[in-house]
Amino acid sequence: MAKLCMVNREIKRLKTVKRYAAKRARLKEVLASQSASDAERYQARRALQSLPRNASPCRLQRRCQLTGRPHGFYRKFGLGRNKLREVAMQGLVPGLVKGSW
Repeated sequence: MAKLCMVNREIKRLKTVKRYAAKRARLKEVLASQSASDAERYQARRALQSLPRNASPCRLQRRCQLTGRPHGFYRKFGLGRNKLREVAMQGLVPGLVKGSW
């Protein structure tokens, strides 16, 4: 299991991303707009840079929901490889069967 502080840090980052999502979207619209003046774009760029670093969604790390493990993560199931195998062997994941040939 991952350190609890690392899992809590990710939860805190997720809250920060959600809090600033609308503001980031507005600023990104101004930056992408062709009709905005250079001064408006400059102000939008400065405002975007002044937001907290953890407000960016790319700073989030996908983790296993059961253990918090950051590596070997399967997005489709939201689990790490170890826990996915355990859950699949118990038959709790519909449609997932062990491969054999």
